[in-house]
Parts: sequence; structure tokens; C-alpha cells
Amino acid sequence: MSLYDDAVLVLKGYEDQEELRRTYLEHLETHPDGMWKACGDGHITASALVIDPSRGRVLLTLHKKLRLWLQMGGHCEPVDETLAAAALREAAEESGVAGLSLLPGGPVRLDRHHTPCAWHLDVQYAALAPAGAVEAISDESLDLRWFAYGEVADVADESVLRLLEATRARL
Repeated sequence: MSLYDDAVLVLKGYEDQEELRRTYLEHLETHPDGMWKACGDGHITASALVIDPSRGRVLLTLHKKLRLWLQMGGHCEPVDETLAAAALREAAEESGVAGLSLLPGGPVRLDRHHTPCAWHLDVQYAALAPAGAVEAISDESLDLRWFAYGEVADVADESVLRLLEATRARL
């Protein structure tokens, strides 16, 4: 199965945000290249909020280009066999945390936003940090920091807050 086919199946099975879900599926239907950064009309991206429920905190990255505190994530790559694998790869690469695992149940949210390269149709997961997780900043970040749940509103935008709220509801 291709990454494109996996994305269609994941989105068809996602039961929330009906209008946005339909937008994603229509985008893929009209853009066979809609999984890739090269698709100038927008593309599917995968992200994951790294969360440590035992300590009531999340790991956010200060994105180098956007200069915003965000969850880990980005473009799908040819090595990604599934959207979940893409989200987990991005989370591991950008956080440096070994042993991450995705929260069961598939995507937590969808979030469509414009970036300097194109529209991102982001499929958002949550990644559980193992006990004693140690982070390491990547080339894509200006900073990487753990925030208590209550601190996220002070540094991040509404999309990150909605993702945190949806993740906590699923825990």
C-alpha cells in the first residue's frame, strides 16, 4: 500500500472534523501528488505532540523558520510507509527523544494552515514520551523545551492548544 492510499484510509476512518476531513480527501482526489511538498496547491503533512502524561508536560519546538512554538512535524518523505510512521519519524527527528510511541486510536486532530511553502493539511497525532525521556535539539529548531500543560497557552497558538486539549481528552 502506498502512503497516498494509507492517507486516504486514515482520513476515511477519522470520525471528527467532518468538513475539514472532506477537504483533505477532496484535495487528495484532485491532486495525485498531494502527499508531497512539490504540490504547490498544498500537501498533507504529519505531526505529533510529544507528551509526558506522568509529568503533565509537552515538548514543543521553537520552529526555526516560523519562529513559533509548535508540535514536532513536517513533510512526508518517500521512506514513510504510513501517515503514522511519518508523524513518528518527525517527532523523533525533531525532539531527539528515543522510544516514542504514538497514542493509539489514530490521528488526534486535523489542522489546515498556510505556511511559506504552501497550505499544510496537517494530520496530527500524539506521541508518548518514555520515562526519563531526554530531548536533543535538531537543526530545524531554535529551541526545544518542555512546558507544563498550563504553560502552553502562554507560548503557543490556538492550534497547539486545541491539539493538547484533544490529546488530553484521549489519554
